[in-house]
Amino acid sequence: MPTEHRVDEIDRKIIAELSRNGRLSVRRLAELVHISRTNAHNRLVALLDAQVITGFSAQVDRKALGLNVTALVIAKIGDVPWPDVSARLAALPFVEKVQAVSGDIDVMLTVSAPDNRHLSDTILRRIHEVPGVESTRSLLILEEIPGQAPGTAADEWPR
Repeated sequence: MPTEHRVDEIDRKIIAELSRNGRLSVRRLAELVHISRTNAHNRLVALLDAQVITGFSAQVDRKALGLNVTALVIAKIGDVPWPDVSARLAALPFVEKVQAVSGDIDVMLTVSAPDNRHLSDTILRRIHEVPGVESTRSLLILEEIPGQAPGTAADEWPR
């Protein structure tokens, strides 16, 4: 169970630096944020314990992995409990992300596959076979330009 933690300006700076580079040492993090190593370590532990920071991961180039085509798949879901359908969709091969969204659609999936054949199979067969999926629309991603990682705009956050 996460502990309660009120995020302050220094915490936001720590989060911003770790969003830019999750491999920073505590020593380097302390230097960048202008606090002691002990303070940086204690704050990092507190942010982890409170689950403000939920983990560290690598940013991966899909094409370098052989995932040459990516699509956003918008799905309409019938009368099936969200935990059931979301778990089934998230478990499908090539599905990177499943998000519940508002509006006239229910779910947005990010699907990356080696080629159009695998993408088509994933969308038309695997996703449509999940109980509760009534319809889908697909949008191929032609180019992707990264924006700001969550937490990198520490100076823009309200105080």
